[in-house]
Order: sequence, then structure tokens, then C-alpha cells
Amino acid sequence: MSVSRKDFYAKGYATGIDVLNQKEVADVRRDFQKFEQEIGKENAQYSLHNVHTQHPWVLKLATHTNVLGALKPILGDDIVLLDSRFICKYPCQEMDDGEKYVAWHQDVRYWGIEGDVISVWLAIDDADVENGCMVVIPGSHTNGILNHQSAKTDGNMLTSNQEIPSHLFDTSKSVPCPLKAGQMSLHHGHLVHGSEANNSSRRRCGFVIRYVSTSAKPIIDPDRPRKFESTVLVNGKNNQKNFSDNSPSWFTWRH
Repeated sequence: MSVSRKDFYAKGYATGIDVLNQKEVADVRRDFQKFEQEIGKENAQYSLHNVHTQHPWVLKLATHTNVLGALKPILGDDIVLLDSRFICKYPCQEMDDGEKYVAWHQDVRYWGIEGDVISVWLAIDDADVENGCMVVIPGSHTNGILNHQSAKTDGNMLTSNQEIPSHLFDTSKSVPCPLKAGQMSLHHGHLVHGSEANNSSRRRCGFVIRYVSTSAKPIIDPDRPRKFESTVLVNGKNNQKNFSDNSPSWFTWRH
């Protein structure tokens, strides 16, 4: 499936994009299982942040030809990996800390970026409505950055506990984005999205990666200093040098 720049900017997202073949999915699941065993399921839910600079198999996921091929029509050829995180939602009955969900939010609310941020949600497991796949509000990226507040319901997986009040958007327009393992979706950093708890007996694990064009810039805010210590130039050239290229020495396959 090719991604149309026009369609992406009209809806704010694209979904059902094939990335990994069956062998690649099996390999990624095997590698992720090592993380699970090392740090435990509770920590594997949201703590695996920016490990792409430590593990070659993770950076190979983030630089997969099919991932970058879908991003280039939107961001151009010069692309920086901004941030990454594994998000793993286990069946509610397996965890002792209650139901986990992701509140309605926009990715860039607290990021401080001038320019478009595109998020990839790459499915390690099948993701569907029953186990809490991502749900989006099409077109909501055109409304700018909305006000966020602290979530009122326990179990929000977002570290900042952010939530957009429901009166600021129309939840009746929500669309689920189910994915098969090995598929991905893309969404604009301003798109309102979230996900419900995992009410199935199956794990729902995904790899979330944020990308920007090299022409994007970090916003300097003394009241809220931000560090981008894991940025990696994954495609093209970094002539603007708005973000440092923190490529590990073993990253030898840049496109």
C-alpha cells in the first residue's frame, strides 16, 4: 500500500500499511520477549523508551525500507528519527495494577517541535478493538494543539497523564485502526487519538516511532527545557543540523 501525501494530510492518518513479513514478525517477537523476561511485564508496558540507540534489531525496525518508503512522500528524503517507545498492553486479568488505557491526546502537545511530527505505530501483535487498538479522530489534526488536562480516570499509560477534554472534539467520529502483526499506521502529531483497555486474553504490543524532516526545529523554551538525546538521521542528509545525529557506531546501513 502506497501512502498519498494528499490523502494523509486530508485525514491526518494512514493505516493498514504492510511492513514486515512473517519471518520478520517472528524474529521481532522473539527479540521483544527477551525484553519482557529481563524487565518484567509491568515495566515492558511503557518503559522501553529510545532503546533504538542500544539494540541494532530495534533500529533496523525503525529504518525498515517499508517504513521509510511510506514516510518519504510526507516528510521528504531527509528524515530524523526523533523518539521511539514500545507500548505493550497486556490482558487486564494478567496485571495487578488495573486496566490500562491511553487517553485522548495529541503527540506533540508537550514536545516543542516546529514542523510536522509523524508517528508510526508498528504492530508486533495483532491489534483489534477487543485488545485495545488505536482509535483516531479523522481530520482533528487541522484544529491545532488542543488544551490538555490531567486524566480523571486511573490507568492512563501516558507518562504525563495528559487527556483532552471530550467537549473539545467529537468522539462520535472516532475510527478504530486495527492492524495485523507486521502492519503499521501513520498519524500526524496533531491528530487526536487514544485506545481502550485490553479486554481480550491476548497481548497487544506495538512499536511507536516519531519522525521529522531535517527542516523541523526544536522550540527553545526556558520554562520547559527539552532534550533530544536519541535523535538519529535515518535517511538522506542533515544539512540543517537542527537536531544532532546521535547514530550509534554500529549503524552502518543508513539509506
